[in-house]
Amino acid sequence: MEPLLVGLVALGVTLFLLVIRIPIAAALGISASIGIFVIFSWRPGTEFMPQFAWRPTLSLIANGPYDFIKSYSLATVPLFVLMGHLSYEAGFTTDIYRAARLWLARLPGGVAMASVVGCGGFSAITGSSVACAAAMGRIAIPEMLRFGYSKSLASGSVAIGGTLGSLIPPSILFILYGVFAEQSIARLFMAAIIPGLLSLFAYLVVIYLWARMRPGDAPTPGEVISSRDRWNSLGQCWSIILLFGVVIGGIYAGFFTPSEAAGVGAIAALVLGLVLRRLTFARILAALRESVFQSSMIFAIAMAGKIYVSFISLTGLSGAIGDWIATANLSMFVVLSLIVLLYLILGMFLDPIGIILLTLPLTIPIVDGYGLSLIWFGVVVIKLLEIGLVTPPIGLNVFVIKSILGDRVRLETIFVGISVFLIAEVVVLGLILGIPGLSLWLPGALM
Repeated sequence: MEPLLVGLVALGVTLFLLVIRIPIAAALGISASIGIFVIFSWRPGTEFMPQFAWRPTLSLIANGPYDFIKSYSLATVPLFVLMGHLSYEAGFTTDIYRAARLWLARLPGGVAMASVVGCGGFSAITGSSVACAAAMGRIAIPEMLRFGYSKSLASGSVAIGGTLGSLIPPSILFILYGVFAEQSIARLFMAAIIPGLLSLFAYLVVIYLWARMRPGDAPTPGEVISSRDRWNSLGQCWSIILLFGVVIGGIYAGFFTPSEAAGVGAIAALVLGLVLRRLTFARILAALRESVFQSSMIFAIAMAGKIYVSFISLTGLSGAIGDWIATANLSMFVVLSLIVLLYLILGMFLDPIGIILLTLPLTIPIVDGYGLSLIWFGVVVIKLLEIGLVTPPIGLNVFVIKSILGDRVRLETIFVGISVFLIAEVVVLGLILGIPGLSLWLPGALM
């Protein structure tokens, strides 16, 4: 049986399994393992001989994930996750939200702006969008509702702000992209800074315009805030600024690698929390428990994804797609448009990590064949995955916010709030696509 045909069938089976809500790791691992077995059992021009397929199939399934999982770069993932959870348990994220609220409260939509800024600050110490949305949702949304903000603005601003966890470094998605695409994680982190800040600014503009056009959705709080309170709140943010400076500054200055920076950041968060007496044994245990759970989920998906990458290589599917594009003589603009459309559609239904592992074996060779920067393409991919986190029908961040709010806010209300921000997302995505320098200038200047 032709390997290419096996690859196409397996790809369809994978998508079907994902649509019926089979866990991503299981869908990737099962379809790829069966596909590998079929390729070794049924070589072109021969009969089906499974007795010759067991050894190479089991060897590939065992050795591939092991070689991948022992990668030094992947040690970054659980350490950054731990740093984020320790910082949350120590209340560092609450500090930056409170400071932003006190400084922005008098602006139209100021409390919602503070929520987005708080999400940006939380993103700077953890690489998870879902964790960011969950943490800020518990802190910010009840306060906005207390001040009389509309439910759509309150929930939508936090859901969209949570997506910054994917884009602002350190980002788990960038780490996985760097490992699979064999690109420098440090350069990817640098490339994401300007697009991340641009996204944050775009969200603030949307909130400002929303509040100006519909003042009833964002009433100005009547509380009196003194200059002393503002400056005191700003002073309390030194811990999170120090953590970000140590981690990101240390990487850019060349003091340590991203993996070493993750370890330093986790230890720094622990030491700061203990010195400031914000971390108790129970809180440390909670941070460790959440970190183990989240890291295990990521690694399970990553190992299955590695098997899938090996399977795609055996089928020659990515090469066939590249040859078809070359034969069809499609322009670079058309190819990029199709890739963007692919990620937007998949983002409506699938988890971002699953999308990365499912698509990179197919898209990386195509983009590389056109001579485009894989660093720039990484930023484009993560931005597209960020949009997928809030698009219906399956927007993970939206469902996280819904689980926090329960019956107080309807799911449709959150999606209504998100819809306004999607306009800004399209604008920022267009800028990243049209002006590669937004992503490539900083890595080029600093490295």
